[in-house]
Amino acid sequence: MIDDIQTLLDRYIVWLKDKTVLRRIGSDCVQVTTPHLDRHNDCLQFYVCKENGGYLLTDDGYIINDLRLSGCFPESKKRQAILKTTLTRFGVELDNNQLLVKATSENFSLKKHNLVQAMLAINDLFYLASPHVASLFYEDVTQWLGSVEIRYTPKIKFTGKSGYDHLFDFIIPKSRQQPERIVQAINSPQKNTAENLMFKWLDTRETREPDTQLYAVLNDTDTGVSESTISALKNYNLKPVKWSEREDIREDLAA
Repeated sequence: MIDDIQTLLDRYIVWLKDKTVLRRIGSDCVQVTTPHLDRHNDCLQFYVCKENGGYLLTDDGYIINDLRLSGCFPESKKRQAILKTTLTRFGVELDNNQLLVKATSENFSLKKHNLVQAMLAINDLFYLASPHVASLFYEDVTQWLGSVEIRYTPKIKFTGKSGYDHLFDFIIPKSRQQPERIVQAINSPQKNTAENLMFKWLDTRETREPDTQLYAVLNDTDTGVSESTISALKNYNLKPVKWSEREDIREDLAA
């Protein structure tokens, strides 16, 4: 069995070597094209340059710049934390959007491996781009409701007067102290998302109890929420609340 596995590993090393392409860039740099694929199914590339008797390996900013073009900006707190953890795990530095490591002849293979693994891992931050991050905010709200022992039913569909079905994130049943409450998580609280929620509410309000309340939980983790958005929601008798101020509605939802 060990011999079989060793043979497979040897074949992998041969495959990796055969599928790696080198191209000279200038006098002291080489472009390395690997068989590892990014999310575009393109082969990952990095550059190796001689520096101070050793080697500098860098992706030349490809990974971070590609994330930005895809709508995933690493400056947010959550992404910064994930990015920092990933860089630390692989011993990779970030300098002016470039992922880079410094290597010697002795540790070149390990450093090269770490850089490629970091490129692949950070490339996966794309899944924190919109709309993927919306699901993360929904999970944050779900976790908070559970942590403060608020009983709810998730993902409830109501049919409006128009005949269209509308999906709401959470519903909290009526109690002796409080009427029925609907909670909607809005990851990107802007004009269009507010208008969409207002339409859903207007279309379904008459199908619910007259005193049913709708709470709009607005994600203000990375960016602020404009007063015009909050005012617009209030004008239609919604109850907007910023995520940073969620404790203000804890008792209303828990009752």
